Amino acid sequence: MPFLRFGRETGDAGNASPVGDGVIWGEDVYRASKRAEAGIAVSPARAGRPLCGNPECAGGWAAPWRSRRRPIFEDRWGCGGRCVLAMVRAAVRRESGEGAASLETPHRHRVPLGLVLLAQGWITQEQLRRALDAQREHGTGRIGDWLVAECGLEPEQVTRGLSVQWGCPVLTTEGFSPEVMARVMPRVFVEECEMLPLRVAGSRILYLGFEDRMDASLAFAVEQMSGLQVRSGLVGETQFRAARASLLEYEGVEARTEAAGDLDALAARVTALLERKQPVASRLVRVHGYLWLRMWLEASASRTAGGLPVSNDDMLDYVFSVGS
Repeated sequence: MPFLRFGRETGDAGNASPVGDGVIWGEDVYRASKRAEAGIAVSPARAGRPLCGNPECAGGWAAPWRSRRRPIFEDRWGCGGRCVLAMVRAAVRRESGEGAASLETPHRHRVPLGLVLLAQGWITQEQLRRALDAQREHGTGRIGDWLVAECGLEPEQVTRGLSVQWGCPVLTTEGFSPEVMARVMPRVFVEECEMLPLRVAGSRILYLGFEDRMDASLAFAVEQMSGLQVRSGLVGETQFRAARASLLEYEGVEARTEAAGDLDALAARVTALLERKQPVASRLVRVHGYLWLRMWLEASASRTAGGLPVSNDDMLDYVFSVGS
């Protein structure tokens, strides 16, 4: 199902403004990021005398009488508010598709699930016809559900058929820790997407599980935010829903929602947050109609243990919607 959010959202007092569709991404194809392959770079502020991350900065180096070492935004340091704003504006343009080649690709038509199951020999033409007739008569429901209800197909076979349709593996919830996975992303994404972070393997690979369809743009955003390589697959409906219910029982990183009138207002708001919170690390990524800002506020919350937060302390998320 499309994952879009328009309208007016609520957040910190006095920060609500109209919302629109300036940052929609409907990509259907997953690409591994260079950032995930290379790992997370050491921020300039940690590498010695800091160099301003704004390429148009007139000064470049920190004045010797200033002790400013923060904020760090996307592994770069800004020598002052204007330079931080320039860095944030560039990130907002990047995430909104302005000033860069679009990451979207044409929609790829997929073989209908019923035909996939028929080709695999898991159902007969009569069973498919019966399920289609029931779906048409009721005007609702997924074909896989009707095949289970009308033809006695096992739910596991439906999941296997979906994995063939999407060209991805079937994953299990073995090794799933809801308390740890609750920190991966704001719960609004878990609630509104049919997606679940499952586990981290070898401190390098994060597995994401989807219920009945893949979401490449969400997987890409999580990869960019965490610095981990993301691998996605489908999880059986019963396992998926039980695991997601378990995850939602735990509190993740504190997340606040806000709306910005336009991209310039968003850039100004993000810059104000960075200047006020002074994070040791932060990053901005797009998740469909949202822009997600994550801040690591202290060194104890820095991106270790596979790039995921080690706890909920000293972390803060903001989820922005943009437009009218």
